[in-house]
Formats: sequence, C-alpha cells, structure tokens
Amino acid sequence: MKDVFVRLATDFLSALIFLAVYLVTDSVVLATSVAIATAIAQVIHARLKGRSLPFMTYASLGLVVVLGAATLLTHDPRFIFAKPAIAHFAVAIFMLRGGWMLRYVPPIVAETIPEYVTVAGYAWSALMLALGIGTIAVAATGDLKLWALYITVVAGGTKIAAFAIQLIAFRLIVASRIRAARA
Repeated sequence: MKDVFVRLATDFLSALIFLAVYLVTDSVVLATSVAIATAIAQVIHARLKGRSLPFMTYASLGLVVVLGAATLLTHDPRFIFAKPAIAHFAVAIFMLRGGWMLRYVPPIVAETIPEYVTVAGYAWSALMLALGIGTIAVAATGDLKLWALYITVVAGGTKIAAFAIQLIAFRLIVASRIRAARA
C-alpha cells in the first residue's frame, strides 16, 4: 500500500512542485521552469540508479516539457494545469484492457474473484476519465486555488476512497467465497 502512495507522489511530483513554487512566488515562469527541471531530474535520477522506466514516465516528461513550454511562451498556467488531465486520460485508456488489474492484486484475490477484479479495472478506467474531464474543466477556469483544491482534495481523495472501498469489498467477497467453499 505504501508503494501505491509513493508512486502517486512520484507521478505528480512536478505538478506538486509547480503548485508550491507558484504559491510562494506568484510567478508562472519560475514555477513552470522548476516543474520542468524536476521532471527532467526525476528521469535522470532513475536512469543513474539503473531503473528501467516505463513508457508512462517518458510520456509524463514529454507532457511536462511541451505543456510547460506552452505555459512559458504564453505566461498562461492553464497549459500546465491540464497536464494531470492528460495523464488521467492516458491511464484510463490503459485501464480499458480487460484483466489489467489481476497482476496488481494478491494471488488469492486473482484466483478467487477474477471477475470482480476485471469489473473493478473498468470502474477505475471510468473514474480516471471522469477525473480527467473534471481537471480540464477546472484548468479552463485558470483559478490556481480551485485547481489545487481539485487536484489534491477531489482527485487525490477520490482515488484514495476508491482504493479503500475496493480493498474492503475484495476482502469481504474473498472471505465469503472461501467460507462458501468450505461449507
């Protein structure tokens, strides 16, 4: 479970850094420049540590650089605000593959309730799509405080709540199936 939260923080580190620098300095240019540098430094650090990086890491870097450049050219933070939405859409598309989540659950869950895991995978895809649409809507306002609230509280909180609900549901269903099999 700790790994999930570390991965989420790592994936959104450049957005969090952007937000922190922007709130402290009120400078779109500085915040965007630091966010781009952070994304590049993350990739360099991982490569120096010998970690193989998945496609999504490079896609995220590309988005930060392209959207960051658009933000720097226009001095409009809405471009960098949209980055999490694009990431949500990409993840939603990946999650449309049936059974993708089976490799991420404990073997007892994958063996006992694979049909529920597959349905949950599609539900996660729908959630990511909805959060991406919400992020675009909020980014379009250009309101930094609203965007920060949405990204941290709404999007982050929704994912944590969905994960907790899924964890409890899977445990209850697996336990029920095991009890039924023993009876």
